[in-house]
Amino acid sequence: MDPLSDIIALLRPTAAVSKPITGRGRWGIGYPAFHKPGFTLILKGECWVSFEGGASLRIATGDFLLLPSTPAFTLSSHPGIACAPREPTDRPVRHGDQEGEAEFEALGGAFQIEQVNAPLLLTLLPHMIHIPAREGRADRFGRVIDLIVEECGHQDPGRELILQRMLEVLLVEALRWRGLAADGLQSGLLNGLRDPALARVLRALHGDVRANWTVAGLAKIAGQSRSAFAARFGEVLGCGPIEYLARWRMALAKDALVRGAKSLERIAEEVGYESASSFSTAFRKRQGCPPGQFARSQ
Repeated sequence: MDPLSDIIALLRPTAAVSKPITGRGRWGIGYPAFHKPGFTLILKGECWVSFEGGASLRIATGDFLLLPSTPAFTLSSHPGIACAPREPTDRPVRHGDQEGEAEFEALGGAFQIEQVNAPLLLTLLPHMIHIPAREGRADRFGRVIDLIVEECGHQDPGRELILQRMLEVLLVEALRWRGLAADGLQSGLLNGLRDPALARVLRALHGDVRANWTVAGLAKIAGQSRSAFAARFGEVLGCGPIEYLARWRMALAKDALVRGAKSLERIAEEVGYESASSFSTAFRKRQGCPPGQFARSQ
């Protein structure tokens, strides 16, 4: 598996909530932060979304908005409207005039991911991904949206299951959307995968996490000098190559501990440690508690 597939498999995202959102007339609401990946796909019309300290953003038919860790925000039919506070719900929502055909329709909700490694998602993404319809329509992303819109327009058997799977595909497509390269993406795995030399190194690290990797050996894979490679990796990934490997090993170990199906010796061997004791020492140093205590706490 490639590094992005590794990360997605570890996070195991599911579309935990997806609900229709409609509106008519003038309306405005405000939601508190809930710090989970949230999304909105506009099916009809337009609305304005704003975040604390930021300008309002217009989103319209065919636009997709993904918030890796959803902050407090407001949603309104027009900019500058006073917004009434509301708590998130998993039920259909109607804003503004309750009678008449909706002028605005959207599919909104949240993804559930494995919380033990949830911080990994924040290292992958900027604070917000906005894919306008005019940019997403020309590629696979637009075709997935078309399928979702089509499914939302019918009440066929299996509709909710199909929508859930399509939304999960949409999340992965958003993570690898080509337009992110032009968005000033912060340091992280997605940036590294767009650098051919660093992508080779990342594939090697993920391909054999148990290997005794060194900076010199990884520099050869990148085709660069040791110093140039170390500087470039740190600039693009936000940490050194050996630190990246250690973080990934710990992510795999935490996932295995939470699942509880493997012995400590087996986990240690699979993530590249010579013994259970050396793994336990490294784990305690990074997590602040021994592996057994961590597993019980989860």
